[in-house]
Amino acid sequence: MFNNMIASQPQELNRVFLALGHPVRRQILARLAQGEATVTDIAEPFELSLNAISKHLKVLERAGLIERQVLGREHYCRICPEPLQEASKWLAYYQAFWTSRLDAMEQELIASRRSK
Repeated sequence: MFNNMIASQPQELNRVFLALGHPVRRQILARLAQGEATVTDIAEPFELSLNAISKHLKVLERAGLIERQVLGREHYCRICPEPLQEASKWLAYYQAFWTSRLDAMEQELIASRRSK
């Protein structure tokens, strides 16, 4: 079931991890997790141009991590958590896999120490 879910959404998952791969975009998501904000508000703490912030926002939009609403001249952005939930499921699967592998390795080491 899990593998079918991942196989059917590889591009979406790739876009999410690409978007999360840049610290500015992660900071933007952290800001938007606090609530909706205008592009100007989002850009304020950064020493980047509005154009550069807009490019980061477009990457986040393509990944489905944010939505933008235009009201007059203002662009309001809000976070969309669903793609993060899918990425979290993907990571959780591999975390469980590696945890079980490491637990098995630990048991082997304990058994080998006892046999000496």
